[in-house]
Amino acid sequence: MASQQAEVRQWLSGLSRDSRRWINATVLAGSLAGIATIIQMVLLAWIVHQGVIEHQPVASLTPWFVGLLIALLVRAAAQGLQTRFAARTSEQVRRQARQQLNQHWQSEGPVALADASAASLTREWLDHVEALHGYFARFLPQMTLSVVVPLLILVLVFWLDWLAGLFLLLSAPLIPLFMALVGMGAEKVNQQHFEIVSRLSGQFLDKIRGLTTLQLFGQTASASETLRRRSDQYRHITMKTLKVAFLSSAVLEFFSSVAIAVIAIYIGFGLLGYIEYGPSPDLTLFTGLLILLLAPEFFQPLRTLSQHYHDRASAMGAAAEILARLQKGDSAEPEATTVTRPEVSEPESIKLDHLTIRHGQGPTVIENLNLTLPRGTALALTGATGSGKSSLLHVMAGFLTPANGGVSIFGEAAGARSFGWLGQKGFWVQGTWADNLRLTTPEASDADIEQALQQVGLGSLVASREQGIYSRLSESGQGLSGGQARRLSLARIFLADYDLILLDEPTAGLDTTSEQHIIAALKALSDKGKTLVFATHHNALLALADRVLVVSNGEVHDA
Repeated sequence: MASQQAEVRQWLSGLSRDSRRWINATVLAGSLAGIATIIQMVLLAWIVHQGVIEHQPVASLTPWFVGLLIALLVRAAAQGLQTRFAARTSEQVRRQARQQLNQHWQSEGPVALADASAASLTREWLDHVEALHGYFARFLPQMTLSVVVPLLILVLVFWLDWLAGLFLLLSAPLIPLFMALVGMGAEKVNQQHFEIVSRLSGQFLDKIRGLTTLQLFGQTASASETLRRRSDQYRHITMKTLKVAFLSSAVLEFFSSVAIAVIAIYIGFGLLGYIEYGPSPDLTLFTGLLILLLAPEFFQPLRTLSQHYHDRASAMGAAAEILARLQKGDSAEPEATTVTRPEVSEPESIKLDHLTIRHGQGPTVIENLNLTLPRGTALALTGATGSGKSSLLHVMAGFLTPANGGVSIFGEAAGARSFGWLGQKGFWVQGTWADNLRLTTPEASDADIEQALQQVGLGSLVASREQGIYSRLSESGQGLSGGQARRLSLARIFLADYDLILLDEPTAGLDTTSEQHIIAALKALSDKGKTLVFATHHNALLALADRVLVVSNGEVHDA
């Protein structure tokens, strides 16, 4: 547990390193606001003293009123700059955190991320990263300000009355002490909060996606009960988190109020002449009022730090979840064998050199495969389900790292260059047909999109829609049959004009009409000189291939 917290703090420190100048600017602006506040209190106490004790006319106090107004304006401007610099710090840190997540997701690939819930990944990208905002924008700068500003006030109070300064000095350590005691449990509670809400999000999304299946098997009541229990658990941990947050604030308010009350009693009795110890006889309305005005300001940075202490606990909990994700791929035990690039770089062919594929510590899927595939070849992979066809495609795509051997795609590493991919399950976003086709080719014109749809046999369908290519499409592809949705995904490949196209069972589960359109579209791509590698059992697709390889029992051989 301690080592995990140390790693989290180290990661947060690494994030702040590149934003150090903005953090320093935030602290500088906050310090300027603190100095302006001290000057404001000095001028206010002096004006009251001159008016009440010295009986100075209001006209003679005009310069002091102007100075007070200037101090107020400087304080407001400094606080505005502090907020702006803090927002800039947070923005840069959150961008850096998302870059690390994005790089990790890219290095892991879709195969490794398939085990993670989409809801959990979404929460890490959105809520977990956003939880870092309060730590970097508020808590981190306030840690320095809670030392600088009180120290300036303490020096001034000691100069005015060392006994009042001693009261402040003795009461100040109690506040961070109790904050630390409360904070020991706050980090753990917040981490539990993030873990539970991530699981709840994943379960809720899974239940929504499988709602039809649950209804068919009569399991909706059981699913609802599961969500109810998880929601109740989330409610309990949320209330526990809020309880800790309120407790830390209450502790600080109590001790700061007691300290201010003690100082007020001392000043009052001192001015009345009941206390004659130390500097008490020298107290005036100016010094006494100024000390009373500065006492709340002495505790204000610490009170603000206490308010933001919950931000620290939230950030620590969120950072632990993010760091666990970033370390997930690195924690796996490395394979005993090594991955190498083929010695001969052949820009006109795909080369697999002594390729061995193994999933973790499981059995070998494919062993010692040597294959050279010239550019423009249509290669079909066939074999029993689970024989390793999809794994071989994933290695060629760069989604999986082989246990041994090397892969060269037209002289480059697997995944280094763009390629077309068509799996059994498509991907769409909420938008129009045009939006979905422009995911891979943002600059495509309407004419290009219509031509790509014609090539996959969807021309008549889009023409029948009132809004054409700007007809709406949901994330689930609602309104399209399975074959039409598959062909819409294939249209992206025509639009993007890739040299290499990988397809995993492109005709599986389709009706005859859709199969014919898919096969005709693939033949058109092959005639254009595109390199096709597809896994299939379909005889018509096997006939389309220039070469057919059978994958069986870890071996790959020609049919």
